[in-house]
Amino acid sequence: MDKKKIVILTGAGISAESGLATFRSDNGLWANHKVEDVATIEGWHKNQKLVLDFYNQRRRELKTTYPNDAHKLLVDLEKKYDVTVITQNVDDLHERAGSTKIIHLHGELTKASDEYKHQVNDIGYEDINIGDKINDTQSRPWIVWFGEAVPEMENAITEVEKADIFIVIGTSLNVYPAASLLHYVKNEAEVILIDINQVRVNRPYKFINKKASEGVKELVDELMNIY
Repeated sequence: MDKKKIVILTGAGISAESGLATFRSDNGLWANHKVEDVATIEGWHKNQKLVLDFYNQRRRELKTTYPNDAHKLLVDLEKKYDVTVITQNVDDLHERAGSTKIIHLHGELTKASDEYKHQVNDIGYEDINIGDKINDTQSRPWIVWFGEAVPEMENAITEVEKADIFIVIGTSLNVYPAASLLHYVKNEAEVILIDINQVRVNRPYKFINKKASEGVKELVDELMNIY
C-alpha cells in the first residue's frame, strides 16, 4: 500500500524552543535590529557590513543550537508516511534532526550566493566578510529577504497539492507567500494546526493549542498508531 502523504509547514515557533530568536517580534525588531535594515535588499545596498555581521552572528548562534523534540519527532513520521517538510526557517535544525525531504522557502543560513543568486555555495557556519566573492560579486547570505522572489514556492505548491495531511507548526499563517500554501491543500485532506497562540483558517481543521514539542508529540503518537 502506498504511504499517505504528509506535508508539514513549520515556522519560528518550532525553532524558538531550541533557543533561536524569532524572525519578527511585536516591536518590529529581530535580535535588536530593524527588520528593514537586515532583511531587505534595500538594507543590503545601504550597509552590507551591517547585514553580513548580523547573519554571521546568527550563523554562530546556530552552530551551538540543536534540534529539539519537535524536530526529532517529525522524523519518526517517515517510518510510516511520505513526509515533506516545508519550512519558513533559515536554520538547519530539520536537517540535523534527520528529516530527509526539506524545502526552505526563505533560504538557508549555511549558504551564500553571488549578488544575483545565480550560484549558491555551502559555507557551513563560517562568516561571510566584505571582499568575499562569488562570480566576481560580493558574497551575500542565501536568504530570501522581504520583497524578493521565493524561488522554492513552486516546489512547495507541488508538494502541498499532493498532501493527504497538511500540518502547520509554529506559524501564524500571516506571512505571505508561505501562508497561501493552505489554498493549495485539496478539499479532502486533513488540516492540523499546532501553536501556542490561536490560529484560524477558513476550512475545517484540527487545532492543538500547545507549544511545538508538546503538540508534535501528541500528534505523532496519534498518527503512528493509526497503522
